[in-house]
Amino acid sequence: MQRCAILSTSQFLRPRMTRCMSVRPELVSHIPNSPPALKKVTIQRIYSLRAKRIPITTLTAYDFPTARLCEQNHVDICLVGDSLAQVCLGYDTTTKLTLDEMIHHCKAVARGAKTPFLVADMPFGTYLSSPSETVRNAVRLIQEGGAEAVKLEGGIEIAPTVKALTSVGIPVMAHIGLLPQRHVALSGYRIQGKDARSALSILQAAQALQEAGAWGIVLEAIPHALATHITESLEVPSIGIGAGPGCSGQVLVWDDAMGVWAGHQAKFVRKFAELGLRAAEGVRAYVEAVRERKFPDAKTEGYEMPQEEWQEYLRLSENYPQRHL
Repeated sequence: MQRCAILSTSQFLRPRMTRCMSVRPELVSHIPNSPPALKKVTIQRIYSLRAKRIPITTLTAYDFPTARLCEQNHVDICLVGDSLAQVCLGYDTTTKLTLDEMIHHCKAVARGAKTPFLVADMPFGTYLSSPSETVRNAVRLIQEGGAEAVKLEGGIEIAPTVKALTSVGIPVMAHIGLLPQRHVALSGYRIQGKDARSALSILQAAQALQEAGAWGIVLEAIPHALATHITESLEVPSIGIGAGPGCSGQVLVWDDAMGVWAGHQAKFVRKFAELGLRAAEGVRAYVEAVRERKFPDAKTEGYEMPQEEWQEYLRLSENYPQRHL
């Protein structure tokens, strides 16, 4: 039995004893070189950024480590996107994600991201049956998951649903343009609003969702001129993904932006790091070091035993029955 398992609370808190844990919770209040603490981001703060024409930063997060990085580096909005179905859980489509799975990941992000405004996607099918069930599902995301707002995909047809949620105090972010949850009906992940009539329908959807009470709207994969025009016609912030620089802010999927995702990537994706390559190099180096017995090093990465105790152990072991396995 490890010694740390029987220590009292006061003993366990001593710095010298915490080394018995190889993996332990991060001391989030003592992070070296961390930026100064910021005030909690609220919807009012997001509106203020829009009014000042300061671009709003949004990044997806799916667990405690990614949430902490968003927290430490001043991301305005953390989105627990249903893209976690593919990048974290290995599903081939976002429509397979369940509400319980979303809540599980949302909890982890909520524990790590205290300053950013936390938005959670409502998984496919959780807001399509009835207003009462939609409200119940959204309440679970807030009460159990720790989300501060929910995001719904859809156009004018979901305006009554948005109104039902906002009327009971649940903040809603809308999502129009390319709707990943409807990729089958759309015959794939295709750019939307490329002709005049479809562009007009996206504008009408944006205005209807704003009227229904949405505090912000994601514009995905639409022509940049259209996104700029819609943004200028709205009174609420727009967050673009593949919609050009004229939106109130931008969002990217973590695994795309950080170079983790190895699958197909859309034209609008820009890699800001190559974590996937670095991680692969690290795994290969670890495997090589173990197989060549270069890791661990007994002196620098191991623990010593007092010589007198070792000699006593040898004496005792001589009289201990040996078992041949």
